[in-house]
Amino acid sequence: MKDALQQAVMLELSTLPPYLCALWSIEDQNSDVALAISRIVFDEMSHLGLAGNLLTTIGGTPRLADTQTAPKYPGPLPGGVRPELTVFLSGLTKDSLDLFSRIEEPDDPLAESGSARTSIGAFYSAIGDAFRQHPELITGARQIRRFMSHHGEGNDVVEINSLAGVEKAIGIIKEQGEGTTASPENPHPGEQGELAHFYVFRELFHGRRLVRTSENPDRWGFAGDAIAMPSARPMGTVPAGGWEAGGLPAPDEETRQLLVEVNLQYSEMLRFLEQAWQATATAVMQSRLAAAVTRMRMLVEPSQLLMQRALPDGSGKTYGPEFRYVDP
Repeated sequence: MKDALQQAVMLELSTLPPYLCALWSIEDQNSDVALAISRIVFDEMSHLGLAGNLLTTIGGTPRLADTQTAPKYPGPLPGGVRPELTVFLSGLTKDSLDLFSRIEEPDDPLAESGSARTSIGAFYSAIGDAFRQHPELITGARQIRRFMSHHGEGNDVVEINSLAGVEKAIGIIKEQGEGTTASPENPHPGEQGELAHFYVFRELFHGRRLVRTSENPDRWGFAGDAIAMPSARPMGTVPAGGWEAGGLPAPDEETRQLLVEVNLQYSEMLRFLEQAWQATATAVMQSRLAAAVTRMRMLVEPSQLLMQRALPDGSGKTYGPEFRYVDP
């Protein structure tokens, strides 16, 4: 169970860099598309917190700050989820939106065809089964608490100290990402009418709102109002090992410093998060968590500055953050 929950923590973490690259590439951060992706990012942050609490409640400790453990891009999703996918970092494009929706895809989506049962939902269902078989392992130890005020009650990171708490946390993660078998809408309080992540990304990919079909109100299709793709900076796809390992000419010194700064702040964020779950005193835990959130915010400006700097290959693409963990 600890191994599976460590994979769950890394799974939630691994979605943040690609979603953030797409979000930060959008020029109008107040556009409907930017706000939609921003809501998903906040959900994923809370899912990371809940996954970490699921691990610590059975006596484990999340491992985030490690060159072997931290996600690498391009690369697979942790936990054996969607093994056919290669997750990459780039700006907002049709390809990235297609990738995001495949990451979040349920086994039996209510619009379009489903695929093999290797979804995030199936992964968490197996974790839920294990908890139901071993409820005595739930201790409520080292639980992070944080009110996620971006939108709605469903985003709170709460203590998990009972089987009911486990069931609720897993339900939030699954339903915010995939919806339910009856509806593509997110069912959690404060979020009625909002679509689950898979359907939001498919709407953006198709450029059309998801609506009930006129022939059958129980069926859904991407046939509603048009959604305009916002103007986005043309961030290229980060090569394996980072920009300097991708065969490009070396970046100028200012660009290199920005790349280093983003990787350092990202690495500090992971270390502070790891320390938060290691702490036994609430005050220490909250201070480490606050430090991690600060480092997260400090990633935005240098990442967007990188997206304004052209790659030296004449492609018309720009640099962007690498999200590579580096040891202190």
